[in-house]
Amino acid sequence: MSRSDVLSLYRRVLRIARSWKAQSALPHDTDTERKYIAQEARTLFRQNQHITEPESIKRCIEECEARIEIGLHYRNPYPRPTYLPPMGLATQKGRKLRAQQRLRKQAKPVYLQSHDET
Repeated sequence: MSRSDVLSLYRRVLRIARSWKAQSALPHDTDTERKYIAQEARTLFRQNQHITEPESIKRCIEECEARIEIGLHYRNPYPRPTYLPPMGLATQKGRKLRAQQRLRKQAKPVYLQSHDET
């Protein structure tokens, strides 16, 4: 992925933020959600600007595109939460904490990869 692809994706997110209308149609909610979209884009793009590995860049782009599609489909700009009980993933040799943490990280959906433990 080239720099121009990433910048065009960033511009796309900002255009979505400018034209966003909240599901409730209340002006206050619309304004709040527009600010959230723009701030989230700024934060994540700046956080990831140092990434140079093509595979990592591709994962970040896939995450961004997934969040865009989910947000537009559900008319909700916030990431959808995942619900996994603390020790709810089975391991082969019992339930060890490290194995649980690794399984939770692997079970995290692509659109939440940039977020810390939810």
